[in-house]
Amino acid sequence: MRASLEGEKQQTDQSMDGGLMQMQRRLAEYRNALFKEGILDSQYLQLQELQDESNPDFVVEVVSLFFTDSEKLLNDLSRDLAQQNVDFKRVDAHVHQLKGSSSSIGAEKVKNACIVFRNFCQEKNIPGCLRCLQQIKQEFLLVKSKLETLFKLEQQVVAAGGSIPTVQQPIL
Repeated sequence: MRASLEGEKQQTDQSMDGGLMQMQRRLAEYRNALFKEGILDSQYLQLQELQDESNPDFVVEVVSLFFTDSEKLLNDLSRDLAQQNVDFKRVDAHVHQLKGSSSSIGAEKVKNACIVFRNFCQEKNIPGCLRCLQQIKQEFLLVKSKLETLFKLEQQVVAAGGSIPTVQQPIL
């Protein structure tokens, strides 16, 4: 009987390890897809390198600030572009700020859309600015959704007793 119980415990431990390994594999595949799809760039890896045991939530905290600040900037841009007389210097300053913050967390598609947006600001092209604003909003919602999913996958791995391996530059 004792041997039977020990055998069952060993099988349970192995299946739990298998489940953890499967979760870690799913996390790695998901993370790699974010780079392959151009959602994230190498700057995100640099941000992760700044996280350590003394501040294990560093990346989540920085990205959460990015989400909050970006939502405010996007609302400001919508309001600014709806004015009768658009202040293009103000719009450009907001886009420049959004470009910098998206670049700092590695949100590549948001950053690239901001570059195009700034060109339309310089041309004082309202229709072009409005199209870019819609594009940036879409890219922002996409990166927000993808990163929230990534963080949930990481939390699941940690909750199952695993660790999040350090990420190397994925092979694209």
